[in-house]
Amino acid sequence: MNVDVILVNAFTANGTGGNPAGVVLNADKLSDAQKLSIAQAVGYSETAFVSSDEEVDFEVSFFTTTGEVDFCGHATLATFSIMHQMGILATGQYVQRTKAGLLPIAIASNSQVIMDQQLPKMLGSFCYQDIAAVIGIECSILASTKLPIEAISTGLADLIIPVPTGHLDLIEPNSDIIADFCKQHDLVGFHVFELCPSDSEFTASCRNFAPLFGIPEESATGSSSGALACYLAKHVPLASDNKNHNHYVFEQGRAMNCTSIITASVESNDSTITRVKVGGLAREIGTVSINPLNSLN
Repeated sequence: MNVDVILVNAFTANGTGGNPAGVVLNADKLSDAQKLSIAQAVGYSETAFVSSDEEVDFEVSFFTTTGEVDFCGHATLATFSIMHQMGILATGQYVQRTKAGLLPIAIASNSQVIMDQQLPKMLGSFCYQDIAAVIGIECSILASTKLPIEAISTGLADLIIPVPTGHLDLIEPNSDIIADFCKQHDLVGFHVFELCPSDSEFTASCRNFAPLFGIPEESATGSSSGALACYLAKHVPLASDNKNHNHYVFEQGRAMNCTSIITASVESNDSTITRVKVGGLAREIGTVSINPLNSLN
């Protein structure tokens, strides 16, 4: 039994860059073991598997090369974008069932896919000294941001780490140390960012490290971008006439020579976040045919 896997770059910038994901349609008959073997054969950070659902539009499951995760932003974008490009879906509103819950999806007329994420869960903070040793930046440099280091989940638990401008690209991550820290504190990964100047087209530049799940570094991370948007709405409010609706544009993947653009927005009511959305564009880059039985051998 051969399974076709559509290869898609998600969160592309002017048709280039982005983060690759595999997409498997009509995955109802695949077992979890087969899904994992396909994801391992594809070799991307995540592969999405689309199945039918009796209550909402689709059920979507996500597998890394090491196992299943509850949600993946860039694979969600890849999935709904490619179904739109194939003519399976028109512009409009949809709902996907994931292990992170029922999440609305919108496909805009410009082909941008905008996905709702879970409302943020604030999972605690960490001191500069603890994190400095893990990412190899002096404690005083981290502290100079005067911003907290916080674990936040909008579907997956990420540690949001601010660094001063000019230090993001200098990070040389130790995957073993980061993986051990994340395992100890029940985190998926580190999302490190530096704020951009006010005249920049971007709000922040980012890097994401999730070696615990087989991802040394990722060029675009949708779930982490939602968490970062919630963090910024709390700690770095925008100079906007509408304080209850903040919009952000993030750059990620620059250090990998694979720049990606991710949009995010946060709606709130009296400082209480009521909606989190992340969006972007995607482009198909190919198709591979995989026999999951063979890949299990």
